[in-house]
Amino acid sequence: MQKAYEAVMGFKVGHSANLRDKLRVGALLVAAGIGGAGCVSAPNDVAQGVGFNDYQSYLAAEAARREALRTPPQAITAPQTAPIVANAAAPAAPVLTQDQILAARARAAIDAAAPQAASQQGARAIAAPAPAASTPPVAVTPIASAAPVSAPPRSATPRGISDEQDFNAVSARETVESDAERRARMQQQLVVVAPEPVPERPQTVGPSVLNYALATSHPMGQRVYARSPLGRGRHAENCAAYRGDDLAQEDFLARGGPNRDPMVLDPDGDGYACGWDPAPYRAAAQAARATQ
Repeated sequence: MQKAYEAVMGFKVGHSANLRDKLRVGALLVAAGIGGAGCVSAPNDVAQGVGFNDYQSYLAAEAARREALRTPPQAITAPQTAPIVANAAAPAAPVLTQDQILAARARAAIDAAAPQAASQQGARAIAAPAPAASTPPVAVTPIASAAPVSAPPRSATPRGISDEQDFNAVSARETVESDAERRARMQQQLVVVAPEPVPERPQTVGPSVLNYALATSHPMGQRVYARSPLGRGRHAENCAAYRGDDLAQEDFLARGGPNRDPMVLDPDGDGYACGWDPAPYRAAAQAARATQ
């Protein structure tokens, strides 16, 4: 084995070398040489050239490719197209005159009415019975024309509005005697209603601010009744609970006022709750007494 290796490698193996490694390398080289010998193909024919064409065609194609690479590329120009205008106006419609429009409408109406008129005439021809041959003609006696009836004159006064203020209209239909008779009839129909006394206010309704205003005479802000200083901070809040000062005064009187003030509606002690003022009631009563 060592001799075969030395014959292949061309040198002798020393005792210092690793015999096993060198034998392994030699076996690989022998196997590679045997496998490569099986893959060696026959040399190409020079006349045949590279590929499937001859060598001259290959040279010509290679020269053309190199020439194309040396030539600078040409700029590609986009095809010329018509510019697109945004919001291009549509072609204007033909303008027709008024006579042309009326003529077109009349022509359309005639065309639409012609088939209907023809169908109606055909229906009348079918529905009309044929005259009997033996029927004698009937004599028609003309009717005497009546005298024309004249329409009543139209009144110049619109309906629903009295013309009593129009002297000409009243004098045309009324006389002094007829007017006197009409006034007598109206006097007989007159009904006189006797006045009645005003009913008294029921006591169960509650206190009256009018009676309280007429029963007092002192002005607003004048202290008349004693009041406690406690709870005066609730005065504005308690008064805001009423819709008006009249209602606050009525409730104040109903709860024992003006002597008592449990709701703190009259902190100054003048007897008037939440700024209620009796002056308008007193002035109205004074004006009513002055006219009597």
